[in-house]
Order: sequence, then C-alpha cells, then structure tokens
Amino acid sequence: MSNSSSVMRLALTPGEPAGIGPDIILSLVQKAHPCQLIVIADPQLMRERAATLGLTIRITHWHKTYPIRPQQAGELLILPVPLAASVHCGQLNAANAHYVLNTLTQAADGCLNGTFQGIVTGPVHKGIINEAGITFSGHTEFFADHSEQHSGEACPVVMMLATPGLRVALATTHCPLTEIVHQLSAEKLDTTLRILHRSLAEWLNTAQPRILVCGLNPHAGEDGHLGTEEITLISPAIQRLQKDCPGIRGPFSADTLFTDKNLQQADAILSMYHDQGLPVLKARGFGQAVNITLGLPFLRVSVDHGTALSLAGTGQANNGSLDYALQTATDMLAL
Repeated sequence: MSNSSSVMRLALTPGEPAGIGPDIILSLVQKAHPCQLIVIADPQLMRERAATLGLTIRITHWHKTYPIRPQQAGELLILPVPLAASVHCGQLNAANAHYVLNTLTQAADGCLNGTFQGIVTGPVHKGIINEAGITFSGHTEFFADHSEQHSGEACPVVMMLATPGLRVALATTHCPLTEIVHQLSAEKLDTTLRILHRSLAEWLNTAQPRILVCGLNPHAGEDGHLGTEEITLISPAIQRLQKDCPGIRGPFSADTLFTDKNLQQADAILSMYHDQGLPVLKARGFGQAVNITLGLPFLRVSVDHGTALSLAGTGQANNGSLDYALQTATDMLAL
C-alpha cells in the first residue's frame, strides 16, 4: 500500500474543450499512475467525449478532503467547472473561452494554496479566447499574471521547451517579429538568464549549468554588419553574468548552434524569439516534448502541441506528449 504522504497530487487542465485535450487526458487515465491526478473540467464534457471514443471511465467528483492516493486505471477524479455552451468536436465556440480560463485559475489557485503540487496543461486555442474579447497570449503569461495578482509582487517567468537531448528557453515568447527588438532589453536578458540558470541548477543538481545564447540577427550580426544587437545588448548581458554564471556563453549564430557537437556542450539554449529555436526542438522531438514555465511559485508543465481540432473525438490523437509532460512533472517534483 502506498504512503499517502509520498503521493503527489497534480492538477490536469484539458484546455480547449473542442480539441484533443479531453481525448488525451481520457487516454492517459486508462492507466494507473503513481501520483493522484485531478482533472479540472466539465464532467459532462468528459463523459460525452469518453462515450464518443468508446472508453470506459469512472467519474468521481473530487474535493480537497478526498484522500491522496495513486491514480487508478480507468478512474477520473474531476474538479467540476461548468461549460457555458455545449461542445461539438472540432468546432470552436467563443462562449467557452471563460470556461477555459476558469479551469486554469482553479489549477493555479490550488497550487498557490498548497492543494496541488503542480499543473499539467493541455492545449488551448489562443485565437478563440481573444475572439471572445479576452487578451490572452498563452499559459506562460496567464500564470505569471495570476501569480503577480496573488502575491502583489512581480513574477518574471521564462518559457522553456524540452525534449530528450535538447532544452530551448525563449527570451521573448508570443509576439510578432516586428516587436521582438522592442521587447529585448538589458534587464529582460539579465532576468531571463538568471531564472534559466537558477532553474537548471536546481533541476540538474549542478552549480554551473551550461547555457549557450543565440544571437538575434543572421550570423549573430556578423560583427555589426547584419545588426548590432549582439554588440550593444546580448554580449554585454552575458559578460555581466559570467562572474557568477561562467557556464553562460554566446552569442552564437543560430543557424549552426543546434548541431550535435554544440548541443553536447549545452544544458540549454537561449533563443531570442519563438521561431528561432522551437522549430529545431519540435523537429527533433515532436510528440515527446514539453513546455515548462520557469520562475513561477509552482510547477507548470504542458504538452508541446496544439488543439488538433480535426482529430478531436476520432480516437487518433496521440497522448505521448502528455505522458512525457506528466513524467517530467513528477521527476522535477521529486528533486
């Protein structure tokens, strides 16, 4: 029999209800797990999706007084959050945008009050949330804002994706290319590198994690002939930190940095923008990659894919990334 004090309790949020989030969670809980999984969702949504997929599931409405024990195969412990409108697989509905954010809020609040030890999130659809009149750029920014509101203090965070053999963190996240230069600053780079360094040191149990930093411009600026940000911004930021963090090096040209020889000398890569580093990571490990938010007062790990609306309810969704996200969360919490 498991010792309940050693069992982790994690919140799971399915994300966009019309996408594959409910599908992959239902697939995940068909197996037993050593941690307790609390799904924050509309029970009827999960019941209907299970029927569509032909999966047998035992739904239990969960309350925080419920005993902590490992996840049993075929069991769905659910913290109910009601939908605003009925859901049809693959069909977005802006009426349910607040529902999606309500599930994230419940999960974050549960972590902040100690009920949950971490959150594993399914994919959301940023477009439909914004169409509902809600400014939303992603989980990373949402949880940072929520944590700031809770504590009254700034909560700078870093978005990092990981797959076996490669970790890529981002200096900027979900913004247009035309805004990247304006979002980069000495303070931003300093904060990002410090959070990344501290998080890797804790995760990898090493005093000096090795971080390789991409340049912003082609060929890392070619000595100022293809852009000057490397000279005026990125190099000075690295130099300021190297006394305390000698494992930080760069800036390097991104077009050759992601070779196996270089990656063998790196615990993580810092990319200046979203589509500089993530295409490489997803090409290398799509389906077995996760998104980790560094700097939050709680652990948040997510799948590496989108809502895949065309696959919702078909039984063809692959839950490999969700499996890997859960494993990553439990490994990090065990440190």
